[in-house]
Amino acid sequence: MGPKVEGPSAPALRRDPYEVLNVSKDSTDQEIKTAYRKLALKYHPDKNVDNPEASELFKEVAYSYNILSDPEKRRQYDSAGFEALDAEGLDMEIDLSNLGTVNTMFAALFSKLGVPIKTTISANVLEEAINGTVTVRPLPIGTSVSGKVDKQCAHFFGVTINEQQAESGIVVRVTSTAQSKFKLLYFEQEANGGYNLALQEDSEKTGKVTSAGMYFLHFQVYRMDSTINALAMAKDPEAAFFKRLEGLQPCEVSELKAGTHIFAVYGDNFFKPASYTIEALCVRSYEEVTEKLKEIEAQILRKRMDLRQFETEYRKALARFQEVTNRYSQEKQSVDELLKQRDGIHSSFTVNRVTNGDFGSSGSAGNGTSSSSSSNRVPGEDSRMGSPVEDGSVEGKDKSSRKKWFNLNLRGSDKRVG
Repeated sequence: MGPKVEGPSAPALRRDPYEVLNVSKDSTDQEIKTAYRKLALKYHPDKNVDNPEASELFKEVAYSYNILSDPEKRRQYDSAGFEALDAEGLDMEIDLSNLGTVNTMFAALFSKLGVPIKTTISANVLEEAINGTVTVRPLPIGTSVSGKVDKQCAHFFGVTINEQQAESGIVVRVTSTAQSKFKLLYFEQEANGGYNLALQEDSEKTGKVTSAGMYFLHFQVYRMDSTINALAMAKDPEAAFFKRLEGLQPCEVSELKAGTHIFAVYGDNFFKPASYTIEALCVRSYEEVTEKLKEIEAQILRKRMDLRQFETEYRKALARFQEVTNRYSQEKQSVDELLKQRDGIHSSFTVNRVTNGDFGSSGSAGNGTSSSSSSNRVPGEDSRMGSPVEDGSVEGKDKSSRKKWFNLNLRGSDKRVG
C-alpha cells in the first residue's frame, strides 16, 4: 500500500499498478491495454450506480493504467516507485458522459484555454462493442464517408481487405473541416462476435482541420501525444522545445491481415456533434510517399536522441550564461559607481568652491558674501565702477550737452544762411 495523497487524480490508497491491472512487469503495451479495458468496463460507474466501492475501483484502475500506458511514467515507476511520479505530476483521463453539465462546462473552458484534457471512451460504447450490438457500415477501400456523430457516441465502419492489399499496407484517416474533436478507434474481433478496443487516436489540429490516422505499413509508425508537450510547456516553458518529440509513442499494431476490420469515429466534442470524413485506402499506389514516411520516422527518432543530449549541453550553457550575466550586471554597476565618484572629484576643482577658509574675519561671512568675488576684480576696476555711467550721471550729462550744443549751433547756422 502507498501513502495517502491529495487531489482527485489518485485513489485514497495507492497499490502497485501491475497488481491492480493483474499483469506482470514484463507485459506488453497491448496486454496492459486489454486488461485495463476489461476492468474499466467492469467497474464503470454507469454500470454500478448503487455500488460506491466499484467507483473507487474504477478510479484505481484508471490511475494504474495512466502510469503503465505511458512509457516514461512506467519507466519512472519501475525505477523509483510513486515518489518519482509525485515529483512529475500525473494527468488523468475523464469520462465526459459521467461529468455532469457544470463540470463539462469547466472542462470545455479549460480545453479552450489550452489546458490538456484527456477524455476516455464512454462505457456504453465499449459495452455495446463487446456485446456485438453495434451497427457496422461498410467502408470499401478507396472510398470516403462523411457524417456527424453525437457527443460520446460512435459510428462503426467495416473495412474489408484482401491478401494483396494487406501486404501492400492500409491507411485509415479521419478529418474534420469543422475542427471537431473526435477519436479514431480500431477494434479487434472476439471469438464471441464482439469487438474489443485495440487502438485509439485522438484528433489533432493540423492547419485548418482536425485529423487522426492509423497507418498499417509493415514498419513501426508513431503517434504523437500532444498532452505530453502541453504539460511540459506548463512546467518549464523555456525547455518545452526539448520535450516536443517525447510525446512520440509507438503504435501497437503495424499491419493488418486479410479480412474485415472494424473502425469507429467517436464524438469527443463537449456539447455538439462532431462532423467528420473517414476514408480507407491501400498504399500500393503511394509507394514513394510510404518510403518517405519511413525515412522521416527514422529521422525523428534520431532527432529525439539528439535533443536529449543537446538539452544537457543547453542547460549547462544556460547556467554558465546566467552566471556571466549576473557578473556583467555587477561589473556594470561597479564601473558606473567608479565613474560617478571620478566625476564628483573632478567637479570639486573650482575657484567657486565654498569652504570655511574662504570667509574673511571682518564679518563678510556674516553678510553671506564670499570674498572671492572681490578678489577676482582687475585692479583699477573699482574706480571705473564708481564713476556714474547711467543717464543722469556726469559722463552722461557731458555727452548730452555737447550733443545739444552741436545741434543748436547747426540750426543757428542754418538760419543765418537762410
